[in-house]
Amino acid sequence: MLGHELRRPEADFLRDGIYELRIRVGRVHYRVLYFFDGQGRAVLVQGLVKEGKVPAEEIDRAIRRKRAFERKPDNHTHEVIS
Repeated sequence: MLGHELRRPEADFLRDGIYELRIRVGRVHYRVLYFFDGQGRAVLVQGLVKEGKVPAEEIDRAIRRKRAFERKPDNHTHEVIS
């Protein structure tokens, strides 16, 4: 598991602690924006189809979600109990 070490072409750092996971299926480029919670876990905040550079407003949205998670992680965490 590479975690923080994962780099292009699979992933890239955007800004303010937000990374993108880069997935291509055929000619479609998907991006999953995520951050690390300080405990080695990646927190996925959103996905999008990319047609160029990831728009600033999408990164801003991811940053807002990151901050909301940091304030109250239990409100933004799903746990499956079997």
